[in-house]
Amino acid sequence: MDLLYRSTRDSSVRVTASQAVLKGLSADGGLFVPESIPKLDVSLDELAQMSYQETAYAVMSRFLTDFAEEELKGCIERAYDEKFDTPEIAPLVKAGGAYYLELFHGATIAFKDMALSILPHLMTVSAKKNQVKNEIVILTATSGDTGKAALAGFADVPGTRIVVFYPKNGVSPIQEKQMVTQKGANVKVIGIHGNFDDAQSGVKALFGDRELEKEMEAAGFQFSSANSINIGRLVPQIVYYVYAYAKLYANGEIEKGEQINVTVPTGNFGNILAAYYAKQMGLPIAKLICASNENKVLFDFFQTGHYDKNREFILTSSPSMDILISSNLERLIYRIAGEDDRADAALMKSLSEKGAYEITPAMREKLGDFYGNFASEQETGRTIYNLYDKTGYVIDPHTAVASCVYEKYKTDTADGTKTVIASTASPYKFTRSVMTALGQECGGKDDFELADALSGLSGTEIPRAVEEIRTAPVLHDTVVEVREMKAAVKKFLNI
Repeated sequence: MDLLYRSTRDSSVRVTASQAVLKGLSADGGLFVPESIPKLDVSLDELAQMSYQETAYAVMSRFLTDFAEEELKGCIERAYDEKFDTPEIAPLVKAGGAYYLELFHGATIAFKDMALSILPHLMTVSAKKNQVKNEIVILTATSGDTGKAALAGFADVPGTRIVVFYPKNGVSPIQEKQMVTQKGANVKVIGIHGNFDDAQSGVKALFGDRELEKEMEAAGFQFSSANSINIGRLVPQIVYYVYAYAKLYANGEIEKGEQINVTVPTGNFGNILAAYYAKQMGLPIAKLICASNENKVLFDFFQTGHYDKNREFILTSSPSMDILISSNLERLIYRIAGEDDRADAALMKSLSEKGAYEITPAMREKLGDFYGNFASEQETGRTIYNLYDKTGYVIDPHTAVASCVYEKYKTDTADGTKTVIASTASPYKFTRSVMTALGQECGGKDDFELADALSGLSGTEIPRAVEEIRTAPVLHDTVVEVREMKAAVKKFLNI
């Protein structure tokens, strides 16, 4: 029996996995969720012997049931290859009493590569399976990492085009340089005057624009999404938590069945939701520790049950988490609402109209798996310094937010459970913030000079992704107002 997917806002909508990957978002604005979470019916001893690619097949085949074995294995082989600079794909490093799951060894040195290197292949297979004749236009908003990872994944993939919007002054210099130097005849990068939430809201409005949809259909195009709302992004993220647990067991760090905690720096909620799904599959995860930066809308939600985006938007040193609307949280809301689509739709309507909603006491009781806290900018910098000072291990600001919150969790609970921290970006992506935190003089140095200095300080190699863009020419310099996003897309597509 195929596992079907339903919309969080209308449970009567049912689609196959490949249809959910293609659509990205349900027509009613809801997100696609599996009708049930499949059990991970592979023994831990088997998982312990598996490569990353084999683990990916073991996990993803349970969710993407309408993909033939050879189709899915082909997608996995094309995704997790020499684009990653380590054969383990996602190595574990023990430092400072925790296990850092390094998710930044892909083409763009951030965790988004883990899913976005496979999504284009899932999408092109899905298009064939569903006899799609139109060219697929990937439309996405980025807070820094999704954009480049999606661009790298979709560049020159036949039958696709990709348009990425990013907040012009809301990403790091290296993040911006990675995007605006992207090659590919089918790619377009556009800055907007505004923040990430403005970009994301603008993209959602384009997805819901029926007039634009008709114009695109007439011209032979259809939209799809590479944002973390796409189930084709979420399912691959489940893999690395299963892989991490199996490797801890294989390395003798944990006993069979021993519970671990997982700490995730969280903005859009997809990365920690993947860990929650892994737990639902049967992986022995105890607490899911949700780490926020100063944009602590999720911390406040876990504290109070009240979600409120009506607050100051703060630009931090961890820009991929500078988010006030955590889109993937809707999947959790739907689940704790007892999979009640009307209840979910009402809460999301309140978020859209008032910028806030409140869950019921019964729903709050179902959040026991989660712990939320946040790290200030000062605490983030101090965490980078302290970990390096004690261990010589250097982490980026997003990972530092998670590390800081993990220390707060231990103080609050005295829980000594072994913990995996999702390390979501290379410190080379945020050299200025990292070097400043380490007490180094940055002066008039640019981010590439700082990368050289960081390499000397840490004894680590500068990633290929940074070296490649050091002298690359800028190929994308368009910047628009939010209201001009539709016109910019139509111009790129010549419609």
